[in-house]
Amino acid sequence: MAKNEDNAQGVGVPLIIAALILGGAVVGGALLIRAPLEAVSAELAQMRDTVEGLPSAAAPAAPTRQAARPDRPDPSKRYEVNTAGSPSRGGPESAPIQIVEFSDFQCPFCGRVTPTLKQIEDEYGDKVRIVFKHLPLSIHPKAPAAHAASVAAHRQGKFWEMHDKIFANQREMSPEKYRSYAEELGLDLAQFDKDVSDPAVKKKIQDDTSEAARLLVRGTPGFFINGRFLSGAQPFAAFKRLIDEELEKG
Repeated sequence: MAKNEDNAQGVGVPLIIAALILGGAVVGGALLIRAPLEAVSAELAQMRDTVEGLPSAAAPAAPTRQAARPDRPDPSKRYEVNTAGSPSRGGPESAPIQIVEFSDFQCPFCGRVTPTLKQIEDEYGDKVRIVFKHLPLSIHPKAPAAHAASVAAHRQGKFWEMHDKIFANQREMSPEKYRSYAEELGLDLAQFDKDVSDPAVKKKIQDDTSEAARLLVRGTPGFFINGRFLSGAQPFAAFKRLIDEELEKG
């Protein structure tokens, strides 16, 4: 009987040690992956906000009003957005309709909505002014360099030309490509190279990103039409509804 107890103890001790080692490995592994999981959660939240702004394929043709959520701008309110120094196109600063877009050059939805914005310009002419604000998301590692290139081009009066080239070639995003675009646009390349690495350029982008956070804009594209929020790559009809409402108010 004593011999059996000794055998049990001899087997039990290694099992206990193995269990402790396994338990320690599980805890250690959890600690190691905790930070990446938190980062992934944040990125999924950004993607969720962007996708939720898109119209459903099964949705009715008539646009519906977006519901208010505590973690994003309230569509029923008006927000003040700072547009000083930001590139704009279309109508003048006094235009009755001001559309401010928070955009990400690597975001496919931002590229998708670009033709819609052009349609708005064609439809409303000088009645609408479109302003661009920078919001490179953390899930898009190629975006910051693209935004820096666009600011550098803006300093030489060619923001929208650079903007259009980057969005037209989203599968070929690289600093070398942006420099070739700058050359095609006839920019001073030495000045372009200097501006791309200028800390003030990075600060401009960061200022826009900080403002987006203040306004609770978490995904791209995000729009403010006379201060009223519209999320996602919405169809022309969704923009038209808000624009026409604002024009009717005078």
